[in-house]
Amino acid sequence: MHMADALLSPTVGGGFIAASGGLLAYSAWRLGREPDKRRVPLMGVLGAFVFAVMMINFTIPGTGSSGHLVGGMLLAILLGPYAAFLVIASVLVVQSLFFLDGGILALGTNIFNMGVWPCFFGLLIYRAIAGRQSRAWRLWLAAVVSVVVSLELGAVGVVLQTLLSHRTDLPFGRFLALMAGIHLPIALVEGVITATVVQYVRALRPGAVGIGERGMQAAANGAVGGDRLVPVLISFLGLAILTGGVFAQFASSHPDGLEWSLAQTQKGGTDPNAPPVPSWERVQNRLALMPNYDFPRGANEPTPAATETQSPRGPWPEVRVGTSLAGIVGAVLTLAVVCVLAGALYWIRPHRKASL
Repeated sequence: MHMADALLSPTVGGGFIAASGGLLAYSAWRLGREPDKRRVPLMGVLGAFVFAVMMINFTIPGTGSSGHLVGGMLLAILLGPYAAFLVIASVLVVQSLFFLDGGILALGTNIFNMGVWPCFFGLLIYRAIAGRQSRAWRLWLAAVVSVVVSLELGAVGVVLQTLLSHRTDLPFGRFLALMAGIHLPIALVEGVITATVVQYVRALRPGAVGIGERGMQAAANGAVGGDRLVPVLISFLGLAILTGGVFAQFASSHPDGLEWSLAQTQKGGTDPNAPPVPSWERVQNRLALMPNYDFPRGANEPTPAATETQSPRGPWPEVRVGTSLAGIVGAVLTLAVVCVLAGALYWIRPHRKASL
């Protein structure tokens, strides 16, 4: 669902950068008010895990398309809305700047579509369905429904942002139907996986679920003490390395849901009267460690535009070392970025109080 800069006008792209940036600032402020520093390593390893699972596109049978997990609802359930939003935004920034996955102008829309809906709206749906009894079937239903609703809203958001930008003459109805339709099976798969992971964490360490919203209470009674979180941290860190380093080799080569929907819908191409799009490609090319999750190309080889598409691959077991290395590097880099940002929030506030 990562949007490219070519789909957006500067006005729409800039507006969503401002909106997402404002929500990030508010989330950071809210996190800085909570004294639960034990959450920082959990945020880091979950960010690494989400980065890794986003690399795995799975084929949607009978469509010629593929999809990948987003992970926003999983983060929201385990961390609470504000920490989850900071983590998913960090993942998307790392993907864009260092792997050419999504445009720089499109960062605001990508963060909004894949972060705001699950972390804030989807979490409300999850809580309403799950209730306080925490029965297994209600938790499963809550996870699936909240993922489906938030992912579908994100897909609708992509359509509206594209059409508001007036860069294509795509027919609204057809584009909307294709985007909503192709993301429904993707959402169902993610919903089941999200419910499974949440149940796993609850079984391993019940106090770790919802740590973001029960931080003060948990810190007081030791329910999520550092030693008790160690199994959860080790599990997700190991899964992140295994997913990015090994499972990413099995990723589908079919276009993702957005690319497939554009290909099925597009008739007249780009609107010739649309204003030019500022190119951030040079900036991304200079920052990219491993463009499109592979080793950098030679000087004479063109680098593809910043989209979600990975370079074509043959049938497995054509192992690509670059893909595995990119998965591991990206997971570690995301972990570091999240831990530095989250740690700074908890470090700055006490020092600011001490200086007053």
